Amino acid sequence: MATKPKSVAKSPPPDMRSKIVDALMELAAERRFEDISVRDICKTAGVSLADFREAFPSKGAVLAGFTRRIDRAVLAEHGEELADETPRERLFDILMRRLEAMAPYREGVREAAAWLRREPAAALAMNQVVMSSMRFMLEAAGIEAEGPAGVIKLQGLALAWARIIHVWLDDDDPALSKTMAELDRVLTRGERAAAGVDRLSALASPFAALAQAAFDAGSRARRGGARPSPKGDSGDEDVTAL
Repeated sequence: MATKPKSVAKSPPPDMRSKIVDALMELAAERRFEDISVRDICKTAGVSLADFREAFPSKGAVLAGFTRRIDRAVLAEHGEELADETPRERLFDILMRRLEAMAPYREGVREAAAWLRREPAAALAMNQVVMSSMRFMLEAAGIEAEGPAGVIKLQGLALAWARIIHVWLDDDDPALSKTMAELDRVLTRGERAAAGVDRLSALASPFAALAQAAFDAGSRARRGGARPSPKGDSGDEDVTAL
């Protein structure tokens, strides 16, 4: 008699994930992050422990899910109305839209930010999540963020974003004047720093090409069973000495 195949676990529906994210942010607005248990989240969200496990591996992962929710809200609104703006102006508008999307969860964000300051390991993991978010924000603004120079830009923007959040949380002005001024300031500084990074990357690219060529030559020599010569065919020194 043939055995009945086991059923394959299905991915949790998006609304379940959304309920869990909502529950965490609601609870974070009321108590310390450390005092929120997974059971508390499940009870508030109206889901089972099995449902939570299927949707997220931890509370920190739920917080990352919240970040992705904000990403989606911002990117879904990104339209042609920003096409005539400069990349810097587009990035300014995009980041302000991000704060607008976060506004309903402000008190939960306040406690989550405080928890990350208390938990360095969680902050390090969250930094990767924020860098990924900032990559899409730069992409939406039409700003290049590839290669080693792109990594530096992303990390710089992630750190700047943390500073902007800090100012935003304490900005009582409905027009967010302090937040906008801080955002303008960090983008101006970031623009200058990014220009320097791009110049350094351009200066370093010939050396990177030489190093790659030397590595490839050495690899071919090793595959051929011969040791690479310290001199090239023309008698020039090996480029790995550069």
